[in-house]
Amino acid sequence: MRGPHNIIRLVRTLATLERTGAIGQVLGAVDAPPRLRLAARILGWPFKWLGLKGDPSLPPTTRALTALGPAYIKFGQILSTRPDIVGDELAEQLRYLQDKLPPFPVEQAKQMIEADLGVPVDTIFTSFSEPVAAASIAQVHRARLASNGADVAVKVLRPGIERAFRKDIDAFWFAARFIETLSPASRRLKPMDVIAHFEGVVMGELDLRLEAAAASEFAANTASDEGFRVPKPDWGLCARNVMVLDWAEGTALADNAALDAAGHDRVALGARVLQLFLSHALRDGFFHADMHQGNLKVGPDGAIIAYDFGIMGRLDEYTRRVYAEILFGFIRKDYRRVAEVHFEAGYVPPDRDIDEFARALRVVGEPIFGMDASRISMARLLAYLFEVTEKFGMETRTELILLQRTMVVVEGVARGLDPHINIWQVARPVVEGYIKTNVGPRALLRDLGRTARVLGRFGPKLPALVEAQLIRQSQPQLPPAREVHPLLWMLAGASLVVLGVGLGALL
Repeated sequence: MRGPHNIIRLVRTLATLERTGAIGQVLGAVDAPPRLRLAARILGWPFKWLGLKGDPSLPPTTRALTALGPAYIKFGQILSTRPDIVGDELAEQLRYLQDKLPPFPVEQAKQMIEADLGVPVDTIFTSFSEPVAAASIAQVHRARLASNGADVAVKVLRPGIERAFRKDIDAFWFAARFIETLSPASRRLKPMDVIAHFEGVVMGELDLRLEAAAASEFAANTASDEGFRVPKPDWGLCARNVMVLDWAEGTALADNAALDAAGHDRVALGARVLQLFLSHALRDGFFHADMHQGNLKVGPDGAIIAYDFGIMGRLDEYTRRVYAEILFGFIRKDYRRVAEVHFEAGYVPPDRDIDEFARALRVVGEPIFGMDASRISMARLLAYLFEVTEKFGMETRTELILLQRTMVVVEGVARGLDPHINIWQVARPVVEGYIKTNVGPRALLRDLGRTARVLGRFGPKLPALVEAQLIRQSQPQLPPAREVHPLLWMLAGASLVVLGVGLGALL
């Protein structure tokens, strides 16, 4: 599938951008160099006739992305949260992609529900609305349960969506391999690994049973978070193509005018969105990885309501500590420590100069401090950060892709609510709290206790291992002296286990 036929798909992508007028709009919005603009026009113009027409009533970029398909729509959703990168006008146009795409017929949705659940829709619901939101992968209907009269949200996958995504991802695989072949320098960015990660995330999003499980886990993790709510799934009405959740009534987080009219404090909301994300990522290691405005509401009580849990991120404890130390170093302007953490974690090759790397990080961090957020060009900062990663040979960390992408999206959401928000000041209490609890002597003692408990499980095996080693030594064919060392290591290990178990009990 990943053969040269994908060239046609990629050429059609460029041709569609040219035909709809999106290519000039996008390159102009990100202030692309004149050479790049000229090259794009020269390459796109001859094939313009191959481009998809799209919906002429839509603005150019939105028109092109909706015509190209769901994977491109996902990309547009991310850009819609970053007016500081693409400009206010283009970001506003792209918000259409969050939940206002053309829906498919309600009768088709009912047929899919009946096929998946094996029960007629009229016996499950006393009312079933037209689509209230339609996004790239699914659409949502409001319904009322026949069993208890509760209002619920019914999410139904778009027909043929999996096939459409596979078609796009197939072309992305071909493009990634083509880039790696033509540009060996690009391999440090691991384009093939990035596409593999993207494919895994998307394929998981196409099974609503997995989304229901994510919603259930996320709700349990955040149950005590003040000012935050997660609708719970109805497991009896969840299947591969259908999911039923509690109905969440509220004001869309993208509608600033409605938020103001309802009396909500947008400055406080912006800070809370950012702090909640950091708390979930650092405290729980499980976070909502698609937190654009289309997936967030504000309830009448001012609580932020999250939904659409198709893309969730996980971080192991070690990665969380590394991430927290990097953020904390930036907050304290301790660029040397930030550089050390990068080297300790293996993010930067050990043969590079740590002091030079620290100076490069200072260039990234210093413009943010003491400057009004509205004057910071995030596009320029990201461009410089990319130069830094290239200069120091930093490879793409696929385990951090979702975290980095979501951080960009959440910051964009927060800036949409409060253009003057300072992300470092808002993040400080959350990061400091995590550092205090998870980095330092207290955390070391807790880690020792956990290690002791794990090693303790192997305690019953130690006598047999020691006896086997002693028997082996009593044989005529004695092993070389260096092979006796494992016995010493086992005895020392056993002592450490005993000591660790005792320490674990005290903790």
